[in-house]
Amino acid sequence: MDERVEHFIERMGILGESEGLSRIAGRIFGFLLLSASSCSLDDLAAELGVSKASVSVDARRLEQLGYLERSSRPADRRDYYSISADVFTRSLEQRMTRFREFRSLIEEARTLPVRHAAVRKRLDDLEAAYDVAVEAIEAAIERWQKAHGPHSSYSR
Repeated sequence: MDERVEHFIERMGILGESEGLSRIAGRIFGFLLLSASSCSLDDLAAELGVSKASVSVDARRLEQLGYLERSSRPADRRDYYSISADVFTRSLEQRMTRFREFRSLIEEARTLPVRHAAVRKRLDDLEAAYDVAVEAIEAAIERWQKAHGPHSSYSR
């Protein structure tokens, strides 16, 4: 594997960690992002130099999050993974879910018997900020889907 490709994949692993995933999950995503075709767990483990068990756990997690799609081939019992056709929309929707959960907790906090003005202002500001963020992300998803269709496809 090219040294620059390896470096890119490793940086994706570090970014994955900062997003709450494992480093291997980020590396899987980075590798598949650069792959023209889907890969089996065996292929991923060999290319990334990690155990098949680790790849299996992390690939399934990425699939649950909507970043990867799993497929199969006739007469082949193995699963194959590739980047989801609508990874942009799915990743933003995942963030939206977390934003809505956080905003809901802020809304709940506003009903608690907290009387201090600085705390009330902090909660008001956070609630307003998250409202702006949700609106912006919803607008980005809408613009993307208008320009590229609801499920942009990548050739596999």
